[in-house]
Amino acid sequence: MADSTPFLNCSDSVESKRQPSLDEAIEECIGEFGWAQFLQAIFVSLAWTFDAQQAFISVFTDVEPKWHCVNSSCDSFSNICKLPKTSWSWDLPLHSSIVSEWGLECATSLVKGLPASSFFMGCLVGGLLLTTVADSSLGRKNMIFLPCLAMSVSALLTTFSTNIWIYSAWRFVCGIGRAPILTSALVLSTELFGKRWRGQVGTLGFLCFTLGFLSLPAIAYINRGSSWRILYLWTSIPTIFYSLLVRFFVYESPRWLFVQGRKQEAVLILKSIASPNNCKITMSFSNISIEQETRNDALSTIKNMLKKSWCFRRLLTALIASIGIGMVYYGMPLSLGNLAFNLYLSVALNALSELPASLVTFLIVGKVDRRVSLPFFTILSGVCDIMCVVEGNLQTTLQLLLEIVSFFSACTAFNIFLIFTTELFPTCVRNSAVSLVRQAIVVGGVLSPVVVAAGRRNAIVSYGIFALSMGLFGLSVVGLPETRGKTISDTMEEEEQKHNASSISNVIN
Repeated sequence: MADSTPFLNCSDSVESKRQPSLDEAIEECIGEFGWAQFLQAIFVSLAWTFDAQQAFISVFTDVEPKWHCVNSSCDSFSNICKLPKTSWSWDLPLHSSIVSEWGLECATSLVKGLPASSFFMGCLVGGLLLTTVADSSLGRKNMIFLPCLAMSVSALLTTFSTNIWIYSAWRFVCGIGRAPILTSALVLSTELFGKRWRGQVGTLGFLCFTLGFLSLPAIAYINRGSSWRILYLWTSIPTIFYSLLVRFFVYESPRWLFVQGRKQEAVLILKSIASPNNCKITMSFSNISIEQETRNDALSTIKNMLKKSWCFRRLLTALIASIGIGMVYYGMPLSLGNLAFNLYLSVALNALSELPASLVTFLIVGKVDRRVSLPFFTILSGVCDIMCVVEGNLQTTLQLLLEIVSFFSACTAFNIFLIFTTELFPTCVRNSAVSLVRQAIVVGGVLSPVVVAAGRRNAIVSYGIFALSMGLFGLSVVGLPETRGKTISDTMEEEEQKHNASSISNVIN
């Protein structure tokens, strides 16, 4: 018996012979762009702001402060660990950094880097545990609300740490909470729009991430000399309030609800965001040409991606590419401490470079093919990395400029690649695929501190690895199908039909 659940249709014309896809039906009803959709996307994208703060907060809380000599027996060029404790002093109060408060100045690099590594390891664990939950059971909205709440509460509890081990443990928990936020926010915001504006809307998250990144040096500068715990208070408390607002004011993705069989809920949401005088209830969901409706559990979602050869190839290529871009994206800001430059200024300049990266992404994502723009920016980033090695010993300002251009290019490639990933996979596995890709990016982030540490003795090691990783990333995406201006699929069967039709067309041509 046909399903009588009503669907919103904006057309008064006679129904065409070809049954519309879900993507076409939703776009016909709510339009390619609407202010209700746009405001919803902005609010969802704000999650990126708080994510960025936790991702880069260790740049200031875990930094080793400057020190100075207090008597003639001290030499400012000496190894601080070989000097008597009474001969030198920190420039800032002890509580300004975990290094000075807990006396970690002579600890090994492994111990000093433990909190940052614990955070990224938490991101990996959280990503692996929660990869398929947004697709299989909880949905996009809950996977923004619950992880944001967990991340903010753990960041708040970090302020009660009494040693580096407890501190690292809370950073690990914070990383677990942080893992699914960006993916769910990106997928939810883009699934509310038609194909024309989907890419541009995806850049809202990147702008909000930049806002969060930029806010850190400002907060740190205002509170310079204060306890490092203040930074966690400034960033965790607003996130708690934001999480509660998400719970009550954000809509779930109607695409996901439909794929899950929750059609009435999908209709109600479409009514809420559609123009009141734009839609009529004239069509049933049963008329939509969607091949499969499934309530996937976590295991079946992974199986769906692995058993289809075309999907497995896309996923594997995307994962390899993600590790390369993750090393550069996270490694460049971490390496700023190795430059003889003001830390607040250099971090602010890197954060500011994300603004033009987001703007460039917005301008070209709807006009330039992904397989053209991605290799261009990755190659540009790699070339600047190599030039950093060549010019690094000549002029610090020039080295910083090249680093900023490289980071700008990596940010642009990162932005385009995430949008690209949302278009490569159908709704039933989209959040899971993007989550796996983001975890691969985090793997690059885990490796980057090791690369940065190696570069403290030999710059060609770190910058050479950065350049190589970006080069391999740029080459790998050429093998992926172009998605610009294409309709996104909702089931594996629908995407497989498109893939087979494209393969046949390529053989004929």
